[in-house]
Amino acid sequence: MRYLTLRLAFVGMFLIAASGSRLQAQVVYDLVITGGRVMDPETGRDEIANVGIRDGRIAAISSDALSGQETIDARGQIVAPGFIDILSSISRNQDAHRFKIGDGVTTTFGMHGGPLDVLGYQADHAAVGPLTNFAATVSHSGLREAVGATDRYAPATPEQIEAMRPLAVQAIRDGAVGIGFGINYTPGASYEEIFALFEVAAAEGVPCHLHARYKGNVFPLTMSLAAMEVVAIAAATGAQAEIAHLISSTVGSAPLSIALLEGAHARGVDVGFDFHVWTRNQTTLQSALFDEGWQERFGGADFSDVYVANTQERLTEARFYELRAQPGQLEVQTEFIPEEEMIMGLQSPVGVVSSDGGGLDAGRGHPRSVGTFGRFLGRFVRDLEVVTWMEGIKKITLLPAQRLQRAVPRMAMKGRLQVGMDADVTVFDPNMVRERATYAEPAQMTAGISYVIVNGTLVLDDGAIVEGVTPGQWLRHPRPIS
Repeated sequence: MRYLTLRLAFVGMFLIAASGSRLQAQVVYDLVITGGRVMDPETGRDEIANVGIRDGRIAAISSDALSGQETIDARGQIVAPGFIDILSSISRNQDAHRFKIGDGVTTTFGMHGGPLDVLGYQADHAAVGPLTNFAATVSHSGLREAVGATDRYAPATPEQIEAMRPLAVQAIRDGAVGIGFGINYTPGASYEEIFALFEVAAAEGVPCHLHARYKGNVFPLTMSLAAMEVVAIAAATGAQAEIAHLISSTVGSAPLSIALLEGAHARGVDVGFDFHVWTRNQTTLQSALFDEGWQERFGGADFSDVYVANTQERLTEARFYELRAQPGQLEVQTEFIPEEEMIMGLQSPVGVVSSDGGGLDAGRGHPRSVGTFGRFLGRFVRDLEVVTWMEGIKKITLLPAQRLQRAVPRMAMKGRLQVGMDADVTVFDPNMVRERATYAEPAQMTAGISYVIVNGTLVLDDGAIVEGVTPGQWLRHPRPIS
């Protein structure tokens, strides 16, 4: 009797499964991705499967055949959640969006700096016809300027600090997803004003994203001390904090800086860090980063390690001072970032890969704006095997989504490849993916990124941008309930 009961139960389960398969086969999805290696870092799914997309969402993942109005053959390729660039102040033109899509990026966050006029920012991007999802913070430097604290070497007064608070609150309630700091660029900013804005961020439920105070490993003003400032203020205020492009700022202090952030995170302080994977940075020659003593702070770099971004002119000492004395803001790149410190960052469980680049200027600029994710996957995941494919995908999908979903609840629907999630999907060839962009010729799309889908809409089709589609959405901090 027990055998008969079990057999009947098995037959029943088989019939239900067969019925489910038939029903699934009868559904016609908007888009089906067939035969790819489906990888989801949250659930650990790693299998050959078919993905059905309908109404902008992942509607099915199955080993059974699925029927779609449109079909993508992904055999031999990885089907991953769309990449999330947590540090990308994307330019307000469609070329910038196209290059991001070509690098597999479906969502960009301008976490470094950001506008005071958040609604104007949203309108400008909507007018561009966005291909990627987008969002931005409100900038500390913009708040300083708005209250008259225009000397970057002087602290804001107590009255100016108090005047910054309501301006920050207004921007956040208009949709800004955090407060973006560039403290290394405003070295006079006091601990008191940083603390005050962390308090605002904590109260409003958004993160602080910081280019932290110091650079390098010249004692005592090291990047490690800057990390201590961030950890201490985050712990004291309860604000979430992320140190931007950490590895391009450590230059010898990576082991302690990473240990500080990992240790604080493990003990309940909500801190993390992100970084790009290039050996040059890019900033303005007139910035405070090039104040006296910059060579030592840059780990022993010299004048000949500095290049004009748009022309790749390599500077001499005389040319350095000549150009620095000129008015305006000249973009330069400096070769100084140790790859061994990048590897330390990649091996950290709280390290996120980001580009710190949002666009080119007439085809010139830093290749990080165009090829960061292709470079990360090709060099560091495939060639050097610093992390596995699953760990690598996690660093550019799930981890940034988790870091941002407190401030932007919609991010709980992104960075995952699961039924019910937003259909932001990147399909790439693990044998071919690599950056084509170079410092001399940055305007070259990444190799090996085959298909990109944003909110259910195909935007990159067999390596080519699909014309006439603009599925990118503004990802805002929600308005408070009145």
